[in-house]
Amino acid sequence: MRIARRTALQGLGALALGGALAGCGRRDDPSGPLHFWAMGREAEVVAELLPEFHARHPGIRVIVQQLPWTAAHEKLLTAYAGDALPDLCQLGNTWLPEFTALDALEPLDALAASAGIDRADYFAGILDTNVMPTARGAQLFGLPWYVDTRLLFYRTDLLRAAGHARPPQSWAEWTDAMGAIKARGGANTFGALMPLNEPDPLFAMALQQGALLADDDTHGAFSKPAFRRALDFYAGIFHRGLAPAMTDTQISNVWDEFARGMFTFYVSGPWNIGEFRRRLPAAVQGHWATAPLPGPDGPGVSTAGGSSLVLFKGSPRKQAAWQLIEFLSRPETMQRFHALTGDLPPRRSAWRAPALANDVPSQAFAQQLERVRAAPKIPEWERIFQEMQQTAQRVVQRTQSAEAATAQLDAWVDALLEKRRWLRARGVAAK
Repeated sequence: MRIARRTALQGLGALALGGALAGCGRRDDPSGPLHFWAMGREAEVVAELLPEFHARHPGIRVIVQQLPWTAAHEKLLTAYAGDALPDLCQLGNTWLPEFTALDALEPLDALAASAGIDRADYFAGILDTNVMPTARGAQLFGLPWYVDTRLLFYRTDLLRAAGHARPPQSWAEWTDAMGAIKARGGANTFGALMPLNEPDPLFAMALQQGALLADDDTHGAFSKPAFRRALDFYAGIFHRGLAPAMTDTQISNVWDEFARGMFTFYVSGPWNIGEFRRRLPAAVQGHWATAPLPGPDGPGVSTAGGSSLVLFKGSPRKQAAWQLIEFLSRPETMQRFHALTGDLPPRRSAWRAPALANDVPSQAFAQQLERVRAAPKIPEWERIFQEMQQTAQRVVQRTQSAEAATAQLDAWVDALLEKRRWLRARGVAAK
């Protein structure tokens, strides 16, 4: 079994396996405690939700193990190779294709249906990140736990002073607004901040244009017109001096510079609602807002991120593990989870709570979540995602032309996806 698992990992080009995952193994006693792995702050907070779960299910004991995000992926792969995965886990949405390909996840379609979970209550683009193509058709392999997407944080006062009464809805309006802000502020003022080592802004723009991969996700499509339009718009923001060509390590403090007026627009995620409220000075608190991302011709789509709850196929306690997933997926549990973490819920019904329904910055995220699109559902996507941004950085810094850079990126992607093409040519479903 372990040899087969290692072979599967090598076939996917996964990270080299480390040592044994000491203390993390799953015991095979069907009546034993549930082992639940979670990452970061969420692992700390979920313990506060468990007393209610234990009251509902007194016969189930849960052991939560916290994994750091920086080590979680490798630990999960090591546990898979050693047949030591937990019963259930928090899994980043973009990791689902990899663990589905490894045949490590239990399909949840029947369990969700028997529990009466309304799949239409989830934001469609977010739920789609958990639906994977298989030989049996599209199957559900996780339930979204919390969501993440990107939109505009902006200074309302600086935008008005530049002659724009409302946030931009199209690329043309956004370019005009950034140009007016730059003209008014001078050399050390910029329309937007989009650090060059953060791929999400370009990724969102690319999703607004069309497919990033071609031929059933077996070839790159980065040199095709759709991605080139996104890259040209993205790079043009820097080339016109509307955004500084800097990484996040070159910016001393984002919140200080936002308060100082170095930039007016910042493409970021929901965690910054709390950060802006904590870190911005009182004089600026009434002068910032959020708005959905502009698109080529009007409001655009954005990224479908976040984490999901998955059940591992090898668990001897699947029914108990599903009961915990179902509990954490209840709208009222999601509302409490939001109160503890600030993480946004993936179910529309959970947004009826006053803390979200009456919170203006959060409502822009609710609008954006109706327009999100899943990343390509292949295990190689995370590597492609990072290479895409490194390619864009070379174009922004003018060390390579857009034509040469995208052709080089497509050649790299084509080489990476060679195994997928080989399998498809032989009538085998590529994983």
